[in-house]
Amino acid sequence: MTEFNRIGLVGRPEHSGVITSLTRLIPYLQSKELVVVLDHDTASLIDDSTVEVATRMQLSASCDLVIVVGGDGSMLNVAKYVASEGVPVIGINRGKLGFLTDILPDEIEAQIDEVLAGNYSVEKRFLLDVMVNDGNERQQLGSALNDVVLHPGKAAQMIEFELFVNDKFVYSQESDGLIVATPTGSTAYSLSAGGPIMHPDLNAVVLVPMYPHSLNSRPIVIDGDCEIRLVVAAKESLQPQVSCDGDVRYTASAGDEILVTKNLVPLQLIHPPNHSFYQACRSKLGWGSRLVRSDD
Repeated sequence: MTEFNRIGLVGRPEHSGVITSLTRLIPYLQSKELVVVLDHDTASLIDDSTVEVATRMQLSASCDLVIVVGGDGSMLNVAKYVASEGVPVIGINRGKLGFLTDILPDEIEAQIDEVLAGNYSVEKRFLLDVMVNDGNERQQLGSALNDVVLHPGKAAQMIEFELFVNDKFVYSQESDGLIVATPTGSTAYSLSAGGPIMHPDLNAVVLVPMYPHSLNSRPIVIDGDCEIRLVVAAKESLQPQVSCDGDVRYTASAGDEILVTKNLVPLQLIHPPNHSFYQACRSKLGWGSRLVRSDD
């Protein structure tokens, strides 16, 4: 069992519920004689001189556990900073769905008590790394926990690209783009575009076309260790963009190659006791509950 002594807190800015949870969480953790460390943005929300302040980059080096107070978007933002150091994270849901932040605000003390006592499960969620080869050199664009998306950007137009998996040609396509999603991201943008839900334990990636100009284009699930290469069509009029978890990282030019591979260091996502992915799907996606027979 890992002992947590230094706890990092990251809160979503401009959300009154986040401030409420933070002002409840800080004295609770301090009552356990734990050191509380806030990132700079979170510290600006709380007037508390008893806590340490660090950058997002420093949290992973100075904390044993990071608690994210916000929604799934907040967790996505934090993941790229802490995953590489192997620091576990857990989320308090102040967003909408909360697939990644599954502690309810009114259960903070009870659920965190369990985690501090060692009663928790850990899921390893892999990230995707993205690079671009513009013909001269390879440039690292960033990492994504949910998805990497090639899309038209501001212009409402179809884009053309070629898809290769492990250097094997798959197809050329005209569409609004392509979503490359992890199992974590399969319940996000990919799901909205018609992609399948994948269990978090799968080592797999799904490729989901966005409004393809062909009725035969369908999502494809491939091994998570594959290298995905997207070659932008040689049309100077097209300048599609590449996004990592919704954050635009690059505007592509004709002939650019976008390379997507699995990051070897996963995010350590902590869940409180009795967490179930299927239960989360039932509550977040409105799946039917178990039928109870009349003689039960």
